[in-house]
Amino acid sequence: MVNRDDVVAVLELIRPSLQADGGDVRLVDVNDGGVVSVELQGACQGCPMSQMTLANGIERILKERIPGVTRVVPAE
Repeated sequence: MVNRDDVVAVLELIRPSLQADGGDVRLVDVNDGGVVSVELQGACQGCPMSQMTLANGIERILKERIPGVTRVVPAE
């Protein structure tokens, strides 16, 4: 099971890069299967590159740093 506090800590490391481009990220949920739901905010919300930001940025870093994270998905 993925610890929510660990996810929050890693998102805090990622946040300055997103904020530098006018965006941000908010943790919505971590389920028992290791799926992390996030909401992109600010300039990241609706940006054509947001899926790449999720997959190649946020998801990659979370998977590298936290065992058990399987996917990062946008919150619905």
